[in-house]
Amino acid sequence: MSRRLGRLSAGVATTAVVFGAVAGLTAGTASALAPYTTGKVAYMCNFPAIGQQQLDVTAKFDGPASVASGGAVTPANISGTATISATINALLNSANYDGVRGKVNMPVTVTNATPASATVTNLDVPTQVTPYVPGARTFNIVQDAGTGVPTFTAGTPGSATASLGTTISAPLEFHKKDGSWTAWSFNCTVKNTNPAQNRAFTPSITIT
Repeated sequence: MSRRLGRLSAGVATTAVVFGAVAGLTAGTASALAPYTTGKVAYMCNFPAIGQQQLDVTAKFDGPASVASGGAVTPANISGTATISATINALLNSANYDGVRGKVNMPVTVTNATPASATVTNLDVPTQVTPYVPGARTFNIVQDAGTGVPTFTAGTPGSATASLGTTISAPLEFHKKDGSWTAWSFNCTVKNTNPAQNRAFTPSITIT
């Protein structure tokens, strides 16, 4: 599951579990696009053969620097990365896994906008099958034509902040070294830490 997962993190965080650029505004005019990104967010996930392990996710999107109150916003160009540690990479290799492909569903919450929560569905995890290389691996997640992207309505003048949700689900297939694929329902929950992890995209989006 080596480089394939590496690309997932490079593609995902480069998300994560990421979020898209705002494309449509039914009220008001958007300013030039600006980048919105998360830091590393740790999730605990049910890996095949090795059980619960940590997955580090980052996400990003391009969106307007400001949007009019009441404007309808549809994210686009969503991307992200997911990174596994060197230890997990070695364990998956020992279990004869060397690749992955599939889809990812990434919930997001938004302050001062409706709906307050929604899910970006069917982000693509491109086929990533490579020989084992010791070390951490990053895997890519990207938006494609089959991705379902929710539309948000901007709230009152001020600002809105988007954040990664507390869960991620991914109907994946893991590739084995014998060439076979194994379907796997990959489920993740944000890691419980004290203080709690910051899952927000920065900066906030200005609402005029």
